[in-house]
Amino acid sequence: MDNEPQLHSNIVAMVSLASGIAANHPAMGQCQLERLRGAGVPEHQINAVIEIARHIRDEATEKLDFAFDAAANDAAPVVAPEGETCGCTPTKSGQSCC
Repeated sequence: MDNEPQLHSNIVAMVSLASGIAANHPAMGQCQLERLRGAGVPEHQINAVIEIARHIRDEATEKLDFAFDAAANDAAPVVAPEGETCGCTPTKSGQSCC
């Protein structure tokens, strides 16, 4: 594995930013934002990462709430809301999350 190329530091910062947002991490990705801006990553790309991460976080919350509500109401089986197949829906601006 030592011979495999490493991910570019901008990609690592984007992944870290997105996962922190999606996980509701208390640091809120401030370090990654500064790193990306300092590296000259265009603001529209940073905004796309933030939008996709928030979308994934919000979808996860909705699905968790749906499953909890179904369990609380003793409904079985728990299934995804109608129209969702793989769980990948675009963001409000049309960004793909998968």
